[in-house]
Amino acid sequence: MARRIRAKGLAAGRTAAQIAEEIHEACGAQFGTTKIKSHRLSHGIALADVIEQVRALFDRDEKPAPGIGETLLSAYESGLKRPGPEYLHYLCTVYRVEPPSLGYDGPCICGHGHRMPGVLAPSGADLNGRHGAALPEPTELRTPSLHPDKNPDSEEDENILRRTLLKLLANDPDAAKLTGPVLGACEGIRRRMDYTLVSSSVSPSMLDQWEESTLSFGRQYTTTAPLRLLCDVLLELSAVRNAMTRRQPMDLQERLCRMAAQLSGLSGMIMINLGDHRLARSFFRTGRTAADETGDRALRAWVTAREALVPLYYGDAREALNLAKKSRDLAGQTPCVAQAMAPVVEARALAMLSGPDSRKEVVDQAKRALARARNAFSHIKGQDREDMAFGYTEKQLYFYQGDVLTKLGQTLEADLILDQALHQYQDHILDQTLIRLDQAQCRLIEGEIGEALRIGTEALRLLGAEYRTDFIMRPAVALEQAVMARDPDHPALDAYRAQLRPKQVTAGEGAGGA
Repeated sequence: MARRIRAKGLAAGRTAAQIAEEIHEACGAQFGTTKIKSHRLSHGIALADVIEQVRALFDRDEKPAPGIGETLLSAYESGLKRPGPEYLHYLCTVYRVEPPSLGYDGPCICGHGHRMPGVLAPSGADLNGRHGAALPEPTELRTPSLHPDKNPDSEEDENILRRTLLKLLANDPDAAKLTGPVLGACEGIRRRMDYTLVSSSVSPSMLDQWEESTLSFGRQYTTTAPLRLLCDVLLELSAVRNAMTRRQPMDLQERLCRMAAQLSGLSGMIMINLGDHRLARSFFRTGRTAADETGDRALRAWVTAREALVPLYYGDAREALNLAKKSRDLAGQTPCVAQAMAPVVEARALAMLSGPDSRKEVVDQAKRALARARNAFSHIKGQDREDMAFGYTEKQLYFYQGDVLTKLGQTLEADLILDQALHQYQDHILDQTLIRLDQAQCRLIEGEIGEALRIGTEALRLLGAEYRTDFIMRPAVALEQAVMARDPDHPALDAYRAQLRPKQVTAGEGAGGA
């Protein structure tokens, strides 16, 4: 409808502002078309065209690149947000109108009509009613930007994550996949954080809010689907990076670096769950750089212990063992989370290297590491014993002890501890699944193939599609292969495979998920 109105208006010689009014009158009541959107439609251009024009005007005025993107402009057009004075000024410039024409009260911040420099107004034109393109903004009105780098990639990366987040909230099945653009956005945010750390006044109250958000993300780690949480965490990391682009007072800079280390480490943990070990290592590397800036041994040891999980889960147990020992050395005698976490990783790496037919000395070495972990856990402060992301909880200790004993072939002890762990995990489907798969492995070691497959089938049945990442499916496939090696014709194997590789429902046959 807007296209037809525009075509007729141009044929009749009407201005873009007049056509916009007609579009708003015709489409506003029926479709909720706002005034600001009517002006874009009257020009016949896309959101991206407006953004490029705004960026060109910022560049003309020798200002840093703006943080406006298609998502933000769309929010203006839908009425969800109102542009600030500076963005409103430049939108008026693009459309050559005053703020009331776009649906906003009050005069423009520039205090002038917006005529294109060098372009004379037609005789008798009302300059208060029709802006041309803006005069340069007075110097005293210019404010420093929170985006000092002129690279628009930062805003685009954030927009990619926001779009992914919106799709996840809308339960779009395709959004659960870790696609190339999402990976690129993750890497872009991480690289810019690296650059800021090596090159760079936020209010203390703002830092308090960010620190609370960081802790909140740690609590959500157990209950939120990985890709959904990753979008939130990386948007917060990007905001912290923006704050660090200018040097802060020493105490505030240290707090920002601590948050950068925690958010980068948490991003690495989520990347493990999503199955991308390369990006996980990159985020942990960024986390180490940020942690080094704080001088906090406990924080550095935590990042290193978390990084050790990457080679542990992706096939290099010796490297995991070395990183665990490095984390233990970093922690020293300081009572902290890493003192309990590092020995557990060490025990798990030893168990992976030796397998279920472990020699007695390897079993004893792994059990001594677990004993050190239990002793260190008893000295961890109360708050850190309740945080599964930045701390270490009792149920994690039970789970990983059970995992070590399973890999060592100590099935009687493993069964008892895994039962205790599963009883405590009521809100974390990923670890519930891993615990059940460990229980299935115990039954398989004992020769109870049918029971092993029954436990494994139930574990996968409870797992939602958004959690079926490479990380979680690897042990599930390993169980299938172990059963195949013993009894490839077992009658319960088909039911397990049906849960392991569910058929996709095609379009027109029902829901779009698995």
